[in-house]
Amino acid sequence: MAVTIEDIKKLKELTGVGLTDAKGALVEANGDFDKALEAMRKKGLTKAEKKSDREAREGVIDSYVHGGRIGVLVEVNCETDFVARLDGFKAVAHEIALQVAAMSPEYVTEAEIPAEEMERVRAEAQERVAAEGKPAEIAEKIVEGQVKKHFVDKVLMSQTYIKDEKQTVGDYIKENIAKLGENIVVRRFKRIELGVNDD
Repeated sequence: MAVTIEDIKKLKELTGVGLTDAKGALVEANGDFDKALEAMRKKGLTKAEKKSDREAREGVIDSYVHGGRIGVLVEVNCETDFVARLDGFKAVAHEIALQVAAMSPEYVTEAEIPAEEMERVRAEAQERVAAEGKPAEIAEKIVEGQVKKHFVDKVLMSQTYIKDEKQTVGDYIKENIAKLGENIVVRRFKRIELGVNDD
């Protein structure tokens, strides 16, 4: 397949890489756009992993109100005021607000889950597995799987991203770290639903 300038521009736009890198990826993939995009995403995610340790104290607070019944505030941080003002970064913050409104997570990351809550869920899973009489060598794996499954939708970063079911929210953030060239951190969120009290 031939490499077109349109494809090069499109790949550059989607991944945030330079024109030369975009062209190189398309040439390497013999003009197969999807293959080139996948390769660039992997490279970008690798770069994003390296950036994820950097300090992020700038950013925005975004809000979203759905039908006057659900309201969300999110704080999303980046490293510099320059990136905080970019439309691309503001769009990320808004997408996170939409995600929180739609999927009602309880925690940003797994690290926020209280130890006693994690232990309670693990103990319940162990009881169930013991009652089923599973062999000890696979019982622990089953317990871990059940604990992970219990929390997957409660943790924002591990939720399936509402606009792309092939990605988690964590993947979406990493993709944008690669695009914008700075660490991005979802610091906190607050979701209010009419007539529903917080626990």
